[in-house]
Amino acid sequence: MSKHVTISPEEAADRLAIRELVEAYAHCADRRDAEGQMSLFTPDTHFVVYMNAKDPTPSQELHSREALAPVFADLNKYDATTHFIGQSRIYTLTGNRAIGETYCLAHHVTVDNGNRRLMVASLRYHDTLVKMEGTWLFAERLLYVDWLDERALS
Repeated sequence: MSKHVTISPEEAADRLAIRELVEAYAHCADRRDAEGQMSLFTPDTHFVVYMNAKDPTPSQELHSREALAPVFADLNKYDATTHFIGQSRIYTLTGNRAIGETYCLAHHVTVDNGNRRLMVASLRYHDTLVKMEGTWLFAERLLYVDWLDERALS
């Protein structure tokens, strides 16, 4: 059982801002706002994708905010997406730096010749966040795909 620790109003505000950052990422993805999504990252961000969470070799690794553009634009291949943000935990929060983890169920709908398919991905994000000029941003985002399920939709 974890022990509840009292936090300051400043830390509570930072934790809320970090949660809003995580939710803004999902919102921008679902609205196909690649520029908005990119603005949530530091200019020198590090973004790593592990399509198989059990494989230590990344599927993709990017080293700048600009490099994220094609990754986020790739969402346009889906007819619709919905990202459900689950539990989120901040492991450390010291000054202007934080480390945390967020779970997400990402739903991706494709339509091909009238055939609709749904792919659901169970994702975990391991984040390093920094507060720059009063705003929390992703400095590093590691995306782990724990499992995928794909099926036809009626």
